[in-house]
Amino acid sequence: MHRSRPRTEPPRRRALALVTALLTALIGGLFALTPAGPARAAAAASPVLLSQGRPVTASSQENAGTPAAAAVDGDPGTRWSSAFADPQWIRIDLGTPAALSRVDLTWETAYGSAYRVETSTDGTAWTTAYATTTGHGGTESLPVSGTARYVRLTGQTRATGWGYSLWEFQVYGTTDGGTPLPGGGDLGPNVHIVDPSTPNIQAQLDDVFRQQESAQFGTGRHAFLLKPGTYNGLNAQLGFYTQISGLGLRPDDTLINGDVTVDAGWFNGNATQNFWRSAENLALNPVNGTDRWAVSQASSFRRMHVRGGLNLAPTGYGWASGGYIADTRIDGEIGNYSQQQWYTRDSAVGGWSNSVWNQVFSGVEGAPATTFPDPRYTTLDTTPISREKPFLFFEGGQLKVFAPAKRTGARGVSWSAGTLPGESIPLSRFYVVRPGTSASTMNQAVAQGLHLLFTPGVYHVDRTVEINRPGTIVLGLGLATIVPDNGVTALRVGDVDGVRLAGLLIDAGPVNSPTLLEIGPQGATADHAADPTTVQDVYLRVGGAGPGRATTAMAVHSDDTIIDHTWVWRADHGDGVGWDTNRADYGVRVYGDDVLATGLFVEHFNKYDVEWFGDRGRTVFFQNEKAYDAPNQAAVQDGPYQGYAAYRVDDSVTTHEGWGLGSYCYYNTDPTIRQDHGFRAPVKPGVRFHSLLVVSLGGKGQFNHVINTTGAPTSGTDTIPSTVTSYP
Repeated sequence: MHRSRPRTEPPRRRALALVTALLTALIGGLFALTPAGPARAAAAASPVLLSQGRPVTASSQENAGTPAAAAVDGDPGTRWSSAFADPQWIRIDLGTPAALSRVDLTWETAYGSAYRVETSTDGTAWTTAYATTTGHGGTESLPVSGTARYVRLTGQTRATGWGYSLWEFQVYGTTDGGTPLPGGGDLGPNVHIVDPSTPNIQAQLDDVFRQQESAQFGTGRHAFLLKPGTYNGLNAQLGFYTQISGLGLRPDDTLINGDVTVDAGWFNGNATQNFWRSAENLALNPVNGTDRWAVSQASSFRRMHVRGGLNLAPTGYGWASGGYIADTRIDGEIGNYSQQQWYTRDSAVGGWSNSVWNQVFSGVEGAPATTFPDPRYTTLDTTPISREKPFLFFEGGQLKVFAPAKRTGARGVSWSAGTLPGESIPLSRFYVVRPGTSASTMNQAVAQGLHLLFTPGVYHVDRTVEINRPGTIVLGLGLATIVPDNGVTALRVGDVDGVRLAGLLIDAGPVNSPTLLEIGPQGATADHAADPTTVQDVYLRVGGAGPGRATTAMAVHSDDTIIDHTWVWRADHGDGVGWDTNRADYGVRVYGDDVLATGLFVEHFNKYDVEWFGDRGRTVFFQNEKAYDAPNQAAVQDGPYQGYAAYRVDDSVTTHEGWGLGSYCYYNTDPTIRQDHGFRAPVKPGVRFHSLLVVSLGGKGQFNHVINTTGAPTSGTDTIPSTVTSYP
């Protein structure tokens, strides 16, 4: 139960707002007068706000609209409030020890008359830094001292019949890490921000396309960000490592009367290597009524509105090898044509044509009904859990990041009408990662309470980038690429709530890494169902761009993780490629419970491509090719089994489910190799699969079964799938 509040602002709050505005203006003026050189350096060492955006917990909260996090979000219009009882507490984790100087409390009407400010280095032993029995509410600035990582306010006596309520709980001081890092700033030369009045936009697009059209393993990275408005006559051709995105809050805020095009002229009309690019948050009026998006893996089409049709095949209708659409409205028909497989999530389409091998839909209005195996459509009415990728947008003259809210049982686009659930975060709360930034600096920024925004580039890290703060967003632009040196793990997420990784490529280095990406530590046990970690458009690569090695590409230990579109690839072409040259035994290994994968592409690993040890896992769409370059049958012998399964569920698992899963073999080094099965799983009532297939590509190797000992063998040189509609 929660109390009603007057709709008009009390006089004390209005006065407080006026005082705050005057102080802000005064402080701004002082900063404007700050000199350069030594005096400026001295000013930078002054106490700074350490608590904003930091992890926070409380003894209670009045209702869902007054969480503890609202007291450290920097928004004077949101608040934490407790239950109507004494005592109550709220605690901030600063992330690192800091020399404290003061605590500012901005009370709402319900304040504490008696309370303590306590500090701790370990979160267990507490020292009283300030105490009063005559608190007066309003804004209180309290002197504190000492070094601590944790700061706690403990209310002992309420001044009203309500609970304790704080607009803001702010802790100031300095950290041992030196001068705090700044948020925001310039995004660098490879982020091209334009508006409808910008001259020569087409020339800019064409110039980048010339550089990137065939630069499959190059180092160029580019992002085009279009401010809201209408753009006439553009044809944005996208090459490798190129992103184009609108900066509106909704796709229709940024309209191109023209096209965003991917074709395959660079590869003689074959689109099976059109990887690593994206289009997001735009509306299109295609010139001829249909836009062309002929891509394969690691190419996302998110949050788009095509006011016409969409053609997924290259000119001439050569092969293409699958892609991903999410949160998108296509008014006309999608022509699948030669696309071997495709996954579409939480969208609306005017129709769909052709199925080839494996087309999967979840939460898609207008999707064809399930008819697998002929035509090969698999359709779920809704997506179990989804949360759209964070994106940049332009509002009030500044860049911000919007982090959409989680949806359960989603169907259709998230942005069609009404409110847009989620959080708007100013760029000032992001550390802008630029080429040359070290991993230690990235870790300092996260510990300081900043999110990370990677600008386009290639980043070598000599230590692991650690994301241990709940709710941290790590967002890449232009397929920003992280390369681990010295055999370290590139990126690791703690067992914490709500981390969002999006828009990154992780490239293995020449020294073997045990893992490239870890979600949660080994043995993670925390429940993240309410606020899971999401991994979106995050791609992992071993070899191709040069020598690379890793034992496991991605390890998922945290419960409730959502893997939403990933391509995990041990390279079959490019530089540094060979059975033992770019050795990588495992693609994705899932240890956490209740993990959901929507759009899982994993290929060519020396042993298992996917292994699942956690319970109650679910996969909606899986695409796989076994390693082409296995030298002989003995090299892929898995105990009594011929060949390592593409997707293996451990015998310890009691509940697991998958929809629309396909595995292909093309053993071009030894075409006599046989796979006992593409899929292996325990035979238990809770372990179920729908729409499974295996394919021998041109007879280069064969499958004996589809799953376990079920399903007909492949045979001959025709690429005709062997299918199992449901298992068991």
